[in-house]
Amino acid sequence: MSELEAELAAIVRADAGLMHVLTTVRALDLPDWRLVSGAVYQAVWNARTGRPAGYGVKDYDLAYFDGSDLSYEAEDVIIKRVAAAFDEPFRGQVEVRNQARVHLWFQNRFGEPYAPLHSTDEALGRFVAPTFAVGVRLEADDSLSVAAPFGLDDVFALTIRPNPNRPVAKGWAKAVDSARARWPELTVIEP
Repeated sequence: MSELEAELAAIVRADAGLMHVLTTVRALDLPDWRLVSGAVYQAVWNARTGRPAGYGVKDYDLAYFDGSDLSYEAEDVIIKRVAAAFDEPFRGQVEVRNQARVHLWFQNRFGEPYAPLHSTDEALGRFVAPTFAVGVRLEADDSLSVAAPFGLDDVFALTIRPNPNRPVAKGWAKAVDSARARWPELTVIEP
């Protein structure tokens, strides 16, 4: 584990909300799951800027990968199973997506083509910005595994830049404006 991964793990462990979500989801034994994006990198931003844990977190994005049944009905079973494992406010904040299905709806929703994925970690490489491309999982031995295909430098530097491996996302400006409204200290490197 790198120094920044260890620091991220310490920040996550100090955030009661994140640990509640991670512990609850681990018990559900979903295939190839990770808590990804906002709630993870925002925990770092809060720690770096002296804000309380949970500040600015709108939801907890839970990604998993199950290619055995690509129907929405199969995904909905998992969505309902996860929701049933939580009380409010977490029940309404944990958003579940099967990464094996993203290619089926992404273009209609975001106007961009999206090739099928082979794993949850592969999905991170397609996120809008390197800062957003981070995921964690609480393993059976209580270790925290970290996936960050672009590394964690931007996360800890409070920097948002476009993902160099994809066209600039149509929602780029909205994502940046939303983040800046809550963390004005951010540095944004425009496309």
